[in-house]
Amino acid sequence: MENDFFYSLGEAAEKLVSSKGIIRIISHNDCDGITAAAILVKALKRLEMSFVVSFVKNLTNDVIKELSYESYENVVFLDLGSSSLEYIGNLLKDRNVFVFDHHHFIETGFNGIFINPLAFNVDGETGISAAGISYLLAKTIDTENIDSAYLAIIGAVGDMQENKGFSGLNRLILEDSLSHIEIKTGLRLFGYQTRPLHKILEYSTEIFIPGVTGDEKGSISFLQNLDIPLQDKLGKYRKLSNLTSDEIKRLVGGIILERMKDEKSDPEDVLGNIYLLKNEKEDGIYKDLREFSTLLNACARLNKASIGLGVCLNDSQSKEQANEVLANYKIEIINSLNWFHKNRKTGRIIELENLTIINAEEYIKDTLIGTTASILSKSNIYKSGTIIIAMAHTVDGFTKISARISGNGKEISLRNILQDVIKIVGGQTGGHENAAGAVISQEKDDQFITEVKNYLGKIEQVA
Repeated sequence: MENDFFYSLGEAAEKLVSSKGIIRIISHNDCDGITAAAILVKALKRLEMSFVVSFVKNLTNDVIKELSYESYENVVFLDLGSSSLEYIGNLLKDRNVFVFDHHHFIETGFNGIFINPLAFNVDGETGISAAGISYLLAKTIDTENIDSAYLAIIGAVGDMQENKGFSGLNRLILEDSLSHIEIKTGLRLFGYQTRPLHKILEYSTEIFIPGVTGDEKGSISFLQNLDIPLQDKLGKYRKLSNLTSDEIKRLVGGIILERMKDEKSDPEDVLGNIYLLKNEKEDGIYKDLREFSTLLNACARLNKASIGLGVCLNDSQSKEQANEVLANYKIEIINSLNWFHKNRKTGRIIELENLTIINAEEYIKDTLIGTTASILSKSNIYKSGTIIIAMAHTVDGFTKISARISGNGKEISLRNILQDVIKIVGGQTGGHENAAGAVISQEKDDQFITEVKNYLGKIEQVA
């Protein structure tokens, strides 16, 4: 069905390019949504077409209603819209509407242009992100837009679609990006280019190292035992990218040996692909695509998506502002994790056999609750397969819910769980099989917690 997908993209590109007037773009407020918007903006700028861009956390009915009051004839949704097709169709029926998304959708009589790989039996879970769809659209419009392929890969990385390489249409996009991206094999540790080595190990959540992860003294002792100096001759802390090949071998061997002490760990998880931008400084935050994607997510989580868009468009002022945003983001994440650890023995955090519910209310920002849940799911705090459901209040009376599975997870759909519970409680759902979300009214918090516990069979029946 890929041929049908590309044919529909071609039709969408032709209709979009022939549109008269300003293009109104509404994109999701995350790394994938930001890169998707940047790719489309670059393509429209090449055509000298006018546009207006906004980023939203959730495409609520109120957001769609506000759009209906605007006078724009052409409305484009990126990385959202699939779960709101009926409402979009009703309120914007007199507009040219385009929905480019890769999330689960419900069949409706939507009359606009709807491009979703899932509608063509093409993998949209890990095979292509919204940025990838935006890129293929842009490439269809003009092959000169191939220079945006690397942005699509950043979007895919930010949407957690890289797992020991890329699959599906992402592999084709990666081939287009190789003029900008180089691929190396190395330790799958975040902060490869920028963080001091001992800090990389201390915060190594994806590669959990017993006695090292989460323990600064443990990480320093670990490196000393491997005879790997923390500082160079000038007294500056060394980074992973500064290590010699022999030091890398000792580090890899040491990590594998430590992880073998934990029967849940897989030694093969230590090494993987590292994606680097060729034209960026070796020690810059834009060099490693994982760090780049984190910066964009930081901009989104702190409601500075426009700065992230400017970064993708290579605006120098935006890049300066992004450094400050990233620093503030790290502080917010640390505060969120500290709150979690301080409240593990209180009623705000329910820890059962195979389920943890974190009811953070206003103590963790709703924009950071998903990130917090993701970090905890990779931290080995909970055994593999534990369902983590985190909740945080928004300023407008709703509760944002994020669901993750710890470790390697299991064959279970978080999206289906939330959808079934929300049918009882009321609200909106979205996301993917292994990373799903929902929004409910705050007064429904207690009911949601009760229903999700009941749904999972009072924990003992959770497989």
